[in-house]
Amino acid sequence: MTSARLSRLVLLPALVAALAACDPAARTPGAASGSGTSAPVAAPPSAETLAARDYYGRVEANYLAQDLLRIDGGERDAPFGPDDLAENFMRIAFYDEFTEAGGRLVAQSRENRLHRWDTPLRLNVEFGDSVPFDQRQADRAEIAGYLDRLSQLTGIPMRVTAWRPNHTVMILNTDEREAAASRIAALAPGTSEAALRSVTAMAPETYCTVFAFTSGTSATYTNAITVIRGELPERLRLSCIHEELAQSLGLVADYPRARPSIFNDNEEFAALTTQDELMLEMLYDRRLKPGMTLAEARPIVEIIAAELMPGES
Repeated sequence: MTSARLSRLVLLPALVAALAACDPAARTPGAASGSGTSAPVAAPPSAETLAARDYYGRVEANYLAQDLLRIDGGERDAPFGPDDLAENFMRIAFYDEFTEAGGRLVAQSRENRLHRWDTPLRLNVEFGDSVPFDQRQADRAEIAGYLDRLSQLTGIPMRVTAWRPNHTVMILNTDEREAAASRIAALAPGTSEAALRSVTAMAPETYCTVFAFTSGTSATYTNAITVIRGELPERLRLSCIHEELAQSLGLVADYPRARPSIFNDNEEFAALTTQDELMLEMLYDRRLKPGMTLAEARPIVEIIAAELMPGES
C-alpha cells in the first residue's frame, strides 16, 4: 500500500461531467442498461486478471496463516499509552512517505506540515467493467459503513455519492488499471506523470494507493483519488479500504513502530485499530490547524493524547 500527498491546483468543476442539481444514485460502470429483468453481467476477466486473483488469493492465505490482517482493535496483545499515541501520531501525520525523483515516486520520509480536510467528503466509487457485481455491492456497502465511522471520529460529514465527488475510489482489475491514466487525469487535472505511472505500472507488492491534493500552497485537502486492485480477495480489499481512506484524511505515512495500527506495512492489522481511531480524533481536534509544523504542534499533541488516555502511562 502506498500514499502520496501532492500539492497543486485542483480545478473542481472539471472533476465530473454533467453535474445535476440533485444527488443522483451512483452509477456502476459496466452495468446493463434497459428495463429487462435479467441480472447485469460483468465483462469477462482477462487472463492477467485471473492470474492476479490466484496470486493475491495465495498472498492473503499466507498472511492469515500467520495471524496477520487482523480485524480486532489490538487491545488483547498490543497495549499503548499516551506517550506512544503522541509519538505515533506525529510520525504518521507530519511525515510524507514518498517523494518524486527521476519521474517516479520513491520511498523517502521527510517532515511536512499538518494536512487535513475542512469540507464535507463526497466519495464516489467506480468499478472496472470486469469486477464482479457481487463484489461491487459488498465493497460499496463496506465503504459506506466505514465512512460513517470515519465521520464520527473526525466530525467531517462524509457520504457515498456521485454528485460532485471530491474523492473517487477506483476498484480496477489489471487491464482497467493499466488504462486508467486518462480517467485519473480527468478527475485531477495536472496529476504528475510519476503519480500516473505508480498506478498504471503498479508493482505487484503494491495493493492500493491514494493521492490527496491541495490547492497551491494550502494545507487543506480539496480532492483525493484512491486506486485499489480489484483482484484482491476480501480481507486484503478491506485492508486497502481502511488504510487508504484513513490516509486520505491526513494520516499519510506508515511508521514501523506504530502498534496496534494499520499505518504499518507489516500487515498485522487489516482494519482500523483503537489507536488509529484516537489518532483520527487527534488529527481533527480544533486545537490543531492545517499548516502547523511539527514543532508548533508537538506540545498540543501531547496534551490531546493525555486527555484521550487519562490515567494511562
